[in-house]
Amino acid sequence: MSLAAEAFVSQIAAAEPWPENATLYQPLNDDQVLLSDCASSLAVQAYLKMCGLPVHLCCRANAEYMSPSGKVPFIHVGNQVVSELGPIVQFTKAKGHSLSDGLDDVQRAEMKAYMELVNNMLLTAELYIQWCDNATAAEITRPRYSSPYSWPLNYILAYQKQWEVRRKMNAIGWAGKSLEQVYEDVSQCCQALSQRLGTQPYFFNKQPTELDALVFGHLFTILTTRLTNDELGERVKSFTNLLSFCRRIEQNYFEEKRPCNQKVAGSNPDPPRYH
Repeated sequence: MSLAAEAFVSQIAAAEPWPENATLYQPLNDDQVLLSDCASSLAVQAYLKMCGLPVHLCCRANAEYMSPSGKVPFIHVGNQVVSELGPIVQFTKAKGHSLSDGLDDVQRAEMKAYMELVNNMLLTAELYIQWCDNATAAEITRPRYSSPYSWPLNYILAYQKQWEVRRKMNAIGWAGKSLEQVYEDVSQCCQALSQRLGTQPYFFNKQPTELDALVFGHLFTILTTRLTNDELGERVKSFTNLLSFCRRIEQNYFEEKRPCNQKVAGSNPDPPRYH
């Protein structure tokens, strides 16, 4: 099919109403999903809830390999498969569902800048801690990532993934960072988010945008995930307005259920505590 034909088919699909059987795919809940993947999945779930779009969560051991981009989560809507928050936002916008239509051009540019900050700092820090901190990689990441597979495939896949992430860290200049420097980067990112949020309920006052969904996905997952030490969560907990922000979204869009509804890398089975 030509590019023009594919674009036409995509436009037709985007114009169709949102189906009741839309499905979001991520790795297995209890044994496999990692901090970064849960954060990304939760961000998409929050975004779709904010848009009022129903989606069923489906956990598959091979979700990463099912994804068109090789990244999770992804959604299956009608005949379309779309992965990652940014493309999903564009896809829902084409269907007439957007959280940022009320923003002006300056606000949209600011929103995109903060989303880049979150992806460049929080997501990268999560990946670094998972795969580049030797203790976390050995005790949590490799066992969870490879848990659906038998030997020797489990060994091969885990070390292949670790090699890929470490190569990425080297390319972006993070390979030489210490764990303390990564924690400090997280603190600086949270400081910037805290200052932008201020006393507002959401980053752009009274209505949430995709930025709110993205920040919530990462911060809530960090707060409710147990790693080899508590330092990452403690850095977030020092910003009281960000904690209130997480509580607000949890209460408004997820009621009393755990948003991820899953154990993540040894996450606390008790309700999340923010103090």
